[in-house]
Amino acid sequence: MRLGIIGLPQSGKTTLFNALTRGTQPTGISAGRIEVHTAVVDVPDPRVDRLSAMFKPKKTIYAKVTYSDIAGLDGSADKGGISGTLLNQLTQMDGFIHVVRCFEDDNVIHPMMSVDPVRDVQVMDGEFILNDLIAVERKLERLAEERKKGGGRDRAVVDHEIALFQRFQEALGAEIPLRDLDITPEEEKALSGFGFLSRKPLLIVLNISEGQTPPQIPYDHKHSTFVALQARLEMEIAQLPPDEAEIFLAEYGIEEPSLHRMIRLSYDLLGLQSFFTVGPDEVRAWTTRRGATASTRQNCCWTRMRAPSSGNSATIRFTMITRPGRPICRISETTRLTP
Repeated sequence: MRLGIIGLPQSGKTTLFNALTRGTQPTGISAGRIEVHTAVVDVPDPRVDRLSAMFKPKKTIYAKVTYSDIAGLDGSADKGGISGTLLNQLTQMDGFIHVVRCFEDDNVIHPMMSVDPVRDVQVMDGEFILNDLIAVERKLERLAEERKKGGGRDRAVVDHEIALFQRFQEALGAEIPLRDLDITPEEEKALSGFGFLSRKPLLIVLNISEGQTPPQIPYDHKHSTFVALQARLEMEIAQLPPDEAEIFLAEYGIEEPSLHRMIRLSYDLLGLQSFFTVGPDEVRAWTTRRGATASTRQNCCWTRMRAPSSGNSATIRFTMITRPGRPICRISETTRLTP
């Protein structure tokens, strides 16, 4: 799972990145230039801890999440769209965490000279929608040329794609993100290779100050959700030793670190679940799509858990799939693998 942390300059992107990754990247120095910091962190999961205690393996491996702090978006994309270098970084993400500044600070000047969370959400959405619209219009031009020349793909297939991208064009022209549209599995095939930004799930983080009431932002879009937190406080807590961090969490009434909440919300947004393989060698957490079958789960971990070359079968035990924070229900099935 790869999540891109985005937002206008001085919104607290890097501060949140440090909180999620226990990093020490300098904050408050971005000036709209393209810059990306990436870190891979373990997914905290008490179920893995419990399984490890039960099976006492040689090693315990948690699922991973990759966070990228992406600077360079400042709401000023022109008619050409987002630049190639920045766009390449954005399209690689599975979803976005949009940090929206809600706090006032005279020492940290907002790039638009005022704090307005509603405006900032609209600016970032508009930048993604414009970029997708440019890509859609270019695709429609190529499809029209293909249909005119003929001799290639079946015309019915081309017409179907034209109808799909015209639907995208209509939605984007009305400033509707593509994640609001329902796409069939067949239509998904036509979108292979397109990393439309407004289709990606979006977690909006309202970066508030201590004691501040989170603002109400009208935002009725699919595959999107909000969470409010104090990014700077979360960063300071994340950089403390575990015992001191627990004291601070209790003192400020924070039930759990931001890392835990972000991962839970991200799993929900992206439609992901965890499953586990257990044995004397290792307890390992894996990430898969909800509704995945046992064979799909087996395929995703096959490279790590090959059957022995001696010709004997190997047994992998799968636990029931459930999201982080949910209790372990049972060991649900046993699958035998042969070379």
